[in-house]
Amino acid sequence: MGLKKIIDVCCGGKHFWFDKQNPLVEFCDKRYEEDILLCNGQHISITPDTVCDFKALPFDDESYYLVVFDPPHLIGKSENAWMVKKYGTLPTNWAEELQRGFDECWRVLKPNGTLVFKWNEAEVPTSEIIKLFGVDPLFGHKSGKRSNTNWLVYFKGDTDGN
Repeated sequence: MGLKKIIDVCCGGKHFWFDKQNPLVEFCDKRYEEDILLCNGQHISITPDTVCDFKALPFDDESYYLVVFDPPHLIGKSENAWMVKKYGTLPTNWAEELQRGFDECWRVLKPNGTLVFKWNEAEVPTSEIIKLFGVDPLFGHKSGKRSNTNWLVYFKGDTDGN
């Protein structure tokens, strides 16, 4: 694994990262696309270190101290829509997809590690998402123009349950 201590399993265009080339982070996404032109004239690139699906991460158990899980929040949208090109989309079985993704994130998270989950409530309330995971977040924060983006923080205790 080398120096990488952090994993972002759905990095997309790395929009919220200050250092988009941070050597401590394993950036992952199921897409690799350079120079995507959006309808507003914006150009973005999705250039992960590892191309993989967040439901089947090719990493050992308990490999990372910090896991960032910011999955697409749009459900069943056309692949040609500009928001999908920028952020991705989930299939209609979104609940199963997200639950499997969270389980994978939890699997690669070290004991005493932290998982940061980001969710936009445009289509599904955060309360429904929390129920899927079977683990309660420690705390969270609402952000965005309409306060519909939620940042949740989870902590994985050690093997003694502490």
